[in-house]
Amino acid sequence: MKNSLTLGIMQPYFFPYLGHFSLIAAVDEWIVFDITQYTPKTWMNRNRILHPSAGWQYVTAPLSNSSISIKTHEARVSNYSDLKAAIVGKLNHYKRQAPHFGAVISLIDEVFNSVTSDSLVHLNVYGLDAVCRYLDIPFRYRICSELNLPFPEKLRPGGWAPEICSLLGATRYINPTSGEDLFDPAEFASRGISLSFARVKTFVYPTPRYHFEPNLSILDVLMWNSPDAVVEAIHNYVEIAEKTVPLA
Repeated sequence: MKNSLTLGIMQPYFFPYLGHFSLIAAVDEWIVFDITQYTPKTWMNRNRILHPSAGWQYVTAPLSNSSISIKTHEARVSNYSDLKAAIVGKLNHYKRQAPHFGAVISLIDEVFNSVTSDSLVHLNVYGLDAVCRYLDIPFRYRICSELNLPFPEKLRPGGWAPEICSLLGATRYINPTSGEDLFDPAEFASRGISLSFARVKTFVYPTPRYHFEPNLSILDVLMWNSPDAVVEAIHNYVEIAEKTVPLA
């Protein structure tokens, strides 16, 4: 009998929003999808935090080779030391009001102290791993470009996930609802894989002297909330529903 294995497959995002971690917490194994064309100016190299005056601002990881002509795993950060200083500088305005400012800065220190190359993928994975350890959430991951999987020559956008699930022996795949139109439940079912979608509700929390902005980077969430409160939100603000194959 086939052992149960639930996969999540996502591009490597830069300190992503809370919903990303809800998906991580819902799966057995996380596949870092880094083998297709890199797309500049996406969540892979930037995210959003509060602006000191109003609204939000980007924190960005500048690349030395940002281009659609490279694969995601080929993306390289231009200067790690400058990037760390830039992130901390943009976060400094939280210091006066956010109760967990020190813990978040320590987490960023931990991430950058772990970096051993200029790979954007590795930076983003270290970020995910550090946040999960801070929250005590299991994070078992593999990086797709390092697996040497025997993919067919051509796959349409919705074909990667069922192919990866088949090759790795998964029995269930969970994807955010934003990709619902991309996938055919019958394609998964024909391979013995169930398909589910995760819908994440907005987690609203106090941000004294700031106007709350929804769906910012996990860095903002961690600034204002204890690890226990964040973990509770990760589990309680997500709804996961299986997508069934329509009857003939």
